[in-house]
Amino acid sequence: MSTFKNAVTRIAKLAAGAVVAVSVVGCTGNPYEESASRMDVITIGDSIFDLNGVIEDTLESYAGETFRDYTQSGAELSGGAFARSVVGQYADAKSTDSNINTIVMDGGGNDILIPAMIFDPYGCRTHWWRWYPSRSCVNLITDQYVNAVNLLNQMDSEGVDNVVWLGYYELPRSNSNLNSALNIGDDYLGYACEVSTTADCAFVDPRGTVPSSQVEGDDIHPTPAGSVNLANQIWPVLQPLL
Repeated sequence: MSTFKNAVTRIAKLAAGAVVAVSVVGCTGNPYEESASRMDVITIGDSIFDLNGVIEDTLESYAGETFRDYTQSGAELSGGAFARSVVGQYADAKSTDSNINTIVMDGGGNDILIPAMIFDPYGCRTHWWRWYPSRSCVNLITDQYVNAVNLLNQMDSEGVDNVVWLGYYELPRSNSNLNSALNIGDDYLGYACEVSTTADCAFVDPRGTVPSSQVEGDDIHPTPAGSVNLANQIWPVLQPLL
């Protein structure tokens, strides 16, 4: 009986952890927007874009045009159980209209954050007894680097002219102990975008530019002001491509 109770307790803890992960990572957001004045420009990614929608709205206001939007809150780069992956979003966009010239995106953050919210099985959080992310965490990050390079190379081979990839900013307060892992991830994403791929990819690195006051109380997502800040960093890179 005690074995059964222990199993039930473990399942309940895992379920509770999954609920926390879903709520914190932001698995509510906006549906696809597949009709736009610029059908050849798409956005794909996770809740940094999708949850409040302000990055997209701001970029469109600057451009005076609308873009197709496939971002999904809770999306991981490849795979994942909570939302359509970034790889899948790109496939969906192609199936609607394959004439894609420019992509604005992010991706890879939830691949670290979602497991970290569910008991941190990869050891991505730092602590007083572990000053650096574990080897398992670094392996997780390098797997996403490979997925990022593969996706970018696929985009290039399928005729995409330009990719603008937004990295991740430092997280405040309760999630500040994930910043070492996110920094490693940003370094890999920047290398994937600007060195390892055949695609014409520009990496927008927001580290050091988003104060804690521009991050919501969940210690992950940008406030509307934070989203405008991020859009203002993307715009000088995107504008010449339109």
